[in-house]
Amino acid sequence: MPLPLYLLALAVFAMGTSEFMLAGLLPDIASDLDVTVATAGILTSAFAIGMVVGAPLVAALARDWPRRSSLLGFVLAFAAAHAVGAVTTSFPVLFATRVVAALANAGFLAVALTAAATLVPADKKGRALAVLLSGTTMATIAGVPGGSVLGASFGWRATFWAVAALCLPAALGILRGIPRGRRKEEATGGPALRAELAQITRPRLILVMLLGALVNAATFASFTFLAPVVTDTAGLDELWISVVLVLFGAGSLVGVTVAGRLSDQRPGLVIAAGGPLLLLGWPALAVLADEPVALLTLVFVQGALSFALGSTLITRVLYEAAGAPTMAGSYATAALNAGAATGPLIAATTLNTAVGTLGPLWVSGFLVAAALLITFPVRTVVAGGRSAEVLR
Repeated sequence: MPLPLYLLALAVFAMGTSEFMLAGLLPDIASDLDVTVATAGILTSAFAIGMVVGAPLVAALARDWPRRSSLLGFVLAFAAAHAVGAVTTSFPVLFATRVVAALANAGFLAVALTAAATLVPADKKGRALAVLLSGTTMATIAGVPGGSVLGASFGWRATFWAVAALCLPAALGILRGIPRGRRKEEATGGPALRAELAQITRPRLILVMLLGALVNAATFASFTFLAPVVTDTAGLDELWISVVLVLFGAGSLVGVTVAGRLSDQRPGLVIAAGGPLLLLGWPALAVLADEPVALLTLVFVQGALSFALGSTLITRVLYEAAGAPTMAGSYATAALNAGAATGPLIAATTLNTAVGTLGPLWVSGFLVAAALLITFPVRTVVAGGRSAEVLR
């Protein structure tokens, strides 16, 4: 894989740390800003909503900008949003900084996903996506748990400052590793923006985007609220939150790495094997969450299965959006974050019910079940085969 791809992954690491770090900081943020944990969880959805709306919008605006300049601008805007978030004492202002950061992240990821696909041969998109997403999985392994420890020791604001600082070497990497050049020149002879936007009406593309969103919604529904499961249900010390996040991240790295080897040529195998296991895993985790050993084991397994299945479906989005070379990354980003936005919102509604902190785990199971029910009649399409009759 080319070096610029790994430099893009470095920036994704910084952004992924921010996107996921709230899972370990929600109780402290809620206490400091005098809101409930469920309300604080909306910060995750605010970020994801900004990503969903921002990805196609920013990608369309930036499709003719110089690639290196646009990537650099998005990273610096992302850092500035975190600096403001670190000093505010207002929850609405913090909410606004998450939206701004999300727009910057959306623009970066949309450009980066498209760039990643053009840096490798046409049949290696899955492996390129795996390298790029390794930045996200490393964020869950190192960045998020590190942020949780930093937050527990010095307060959640220190974690925001750390993310802002982390963007600086990522910006330097972009300057040194991404060549100059204008995307308009690269896209000469390619489809017009209207033609690329028209791709979003294709049933096959809509299908894989929906499935990717459902699986990611299941992932974020539980991941966002893992902290109270660890401390309340399992009765573990607050520092065990970091251990659980590390295990989830380690599993996600294994999952995305394995799926990266298979998602180009054998996506059907990943979906057929991983889907049912993922479905069984969430209710199993809900039932066994009060057993620390089972909790730690299942968190690792669910991280692996979630990212294996999710990354495979997002790779299918890139393939199905091949007719939109400058917008495909934004469609993949929108699918990822539509799930990230809705999952925590649905999960938050269960926290004050009889199931309490286990509610998000049950929500994840239902969302995966919905994805599999939709997949079964059109499994040939999802697996990358020829169009099923219903989608012709």
